[in-house]
This record gives sequence, C-alpha cells and structure tokens, in this order.
Amino acid sequence: MGDQKPPRSSGKERVLRAQTQMVHGGTQRSEFGETSEAMFLTSGYVYDTAEQAEARFKGENDGFIYSRFSNPTVRMFEERMIALEGAEAARATATGMAAVTASMLCQLNAGDHVVAARALFGSCRYIVEELLPRFGIESTLVDGCDLEQWRAARRPNTKVFFLETPTNPTLDIIDLRAVADIAHDAGARLVVDNVFATPVLQKPLEFGADVVVYSATKHIDGQGRCLGGVVLGSDQFVTDHLANFLRQTGPALSPFNAWVMLKSLETLDLRVRRHCENAIHVADFLGQHEKISRVIYPGRADHPQHNLANAQMDMPGNMIAFEVNGGKAAAFSLANHLGVIKISNNLGDAKSLITHPATTTHQRLAPEARAELGITDAMLRLSVGLEDAADLTDDIGLALEHVA
Repeated sequence: MGDQKPPRSSGKERVLRAQTQMVHGGTQRSEFGETSEAMFLTSGYVYDTAEQAEARFKGENDGFIYSRFSNPTVRMFEERMIALEGAEAARATATGMAAVTASMLCQLNAGDHVVAARALFGSCRYIVEELLPRFGIESTLVDGCDLEQWRAARRPNTKVFFLETPTNPTLDIIDLRAVADIAHDAGARLVVDNVFATPVLQKPLEFGADVVVYSATKHIDGQGRCLGGVVLGSDQFVTDHLANFLRQTGPALSPFNAWVMLKSLETLDLRVRRHCENAIHVADFLGQHEKISRVIYPGRADHPQHNLANAQMDMPGNMIAFEVNGGKAAAFSLANHLGVIKISNNLGDAKSLITHPATTTHQRLAPEARAELGITDAMLRLSVGLEDAADLTDDIGLALEHVA
C-alpha cells in the first residue's frame, strides 16, 4: 500500500485545510486503487522471509505485525486524526474510556501524583479517584475554573494535569492556556478530554495541552453505530509511553470500527456546525420558557465563561444543560413526554438525545459530590442533533405542557 499524496502545485506540497483533511487525510490505497478506504479485517500478516519478520519485531522494518499492535485501516484513521488535530502522533483504542485510561497509566508510576478537575464524566472520576490510587498514584481534585486551586494542588511528584472542557454535564469552560502553563511550571503534562468540543471547534494542543483524548463513539462516529477512542500527542509521548502500553495491554480498535470512523470524519465538520446552529436555537427557546429555571450553554451571554468559550472554541457546541421547575419529577416528566428527542446517555449523535445525569452518567457520585458540581435532580443534559430545529423546540414545548 502506498500513501495517497495531496495535490501538488508549482512543485511544492500543498497544505490542505481541515475540511479537506477530513476527507483525504491519511488515505492509503492498495494496488486496486479503490476510491473508498479499504477495510483490512485481518489479525495477522505474512512476511516474505524470516529475516523480514525479525526486522519488523526489532522495529527496523515499518510493516505490520499483528492487528493488536497496528492495522492498515486503523492507521488511516489515526493519520486522519493527526492531520485534523494538528498532532504529531496518535493511537486509536477500542473505546473512549480505554483512551482516557491509557493516556494516564502509560505515563504514571507508583508514587506519582495527578491533579484533575472535579467536573468530569463519571467514569473519568472513577479512574482518577479510585483506579489510580490502587496503583499507588495519588490524586487531587480541584475546581477547574479556579486557577489558584490548580497552583495550590501541585506537588514535587505531580506528573499529570487532567481536565475536560466543556465539562460533562455542567458545561464549565476551563482556561486551557492558563492551566497548561501551570502544569508545565510544575513539570507535568496536561491531558485534555476534548470530546464535547470535538476537534472541529477546539484544538487543545494549540493552547499548550500535551495530550488530547477522544471518545470517537460520540461526534466522530456521530450516528450511534460503534465504539472507539483515540489519543493524540507528540511523537515522543507516543513512542516513549503510549505505543508499548497499548501493544502490551491490548485495547485495540476494531478495523471495522476504524473504517466507520474514517467515513464519518468526511462529514464531521458539516455535522458539528449544524449541531451548533440547532443548539443555539434550542438554548434560546429554553431560556425563554417559564418552566425552565436555568439554561447552561456556552453560547449564551449569561454563561459564566461565555467570553472564554468564544476565545477557545469556534462555536459553542451542541450540548445544553438545563433545569426544570419542579425537581426530579418534573425533569422525568419532560423526558418521558418527548417524541422526537430520545432518552439515552450517549451524545454527539445525529439524533437528539436527553439524559438525567444525577441518575445516569453521574449516579455513582455521592449526593454531596453532585451538589458540589452543580448537578441537581432538576437538571437534564441535552445533546442536540441534526433534526430541524423547529421540530426540536416544538417537541420540548409540547412535553413541557405535561410538566406541572
């Protein structure tokens, strides 16, 4: 297989823009010259000679060995994500949580210390609060929006800062550049979960982050079909820490799923921007409804970090959190009376999806911890899809008629 070279002009290689990279980046062709990326559903590979096999296992030959290590279709997905994110290297994983776990454990040892924003997806909090300490890795949770707390939490053994922005589900916006500077002053790396923003709207590496992780299950697939994840960073990080960790522990992305993600990346920019346009419309509708007590959306002027969101993100995203007058019963009533919008804990889908974080994604947190994060029983998290925005507001409006 040979690499598909970008168009050339005047003898110089052109620098392709992001939308073009999402269609062509990382593409490799077989000898058949296929238009669509090929799917290589194989576990192993044949060597021409025993000497070639030896060279590959020594790392002296760049061919493929075993699909737990690398695979042509998976590599195309990784190369396309590298081009889109502006990273030097990447490795794909079976799920987003595999990406988060690998990004942390691959670079940490017993005796190290991690500082993380407390506003995290429930499974990410589990990694920081419960899993890492089992291996002798200390952790401290801070208010991600309070830079002084990041500074105060640093220790001589701090190796990693970890955050997501916008946060799940309260949509806090954390100052990436400021936190990166604090991390680097402490000799630590900043790992950013960028799933809510997507690489279309926010590129953490440009603000000083060292490692970016995604659940590709969300917007990157965008149609609720399959699981996947990806970790991106420098060549040195991937070579010295990540690659061997993944090779030995085995959270490999299926070639079929990688192929699905490749096809999805072709439309990622179009989809994400339509998501945002719809979300702006829906957030405005919710903000004017008498039965909604609070709307949290980075695109609204009343969001506490609205200006920071404008500085870090191209658009405000498709995620909205809001509270319904009447607490849990009212929130459940609204969700149960929706027709177009479906109840699901997934997000970033073409279909609009709603969930009740206190009883789903963050139910394992103690009530005190949820209260500290601002996750109330009245809160719903809405992932705005690609439907007609008027149909979404009509759906919510009709459902609210059933809320006492």
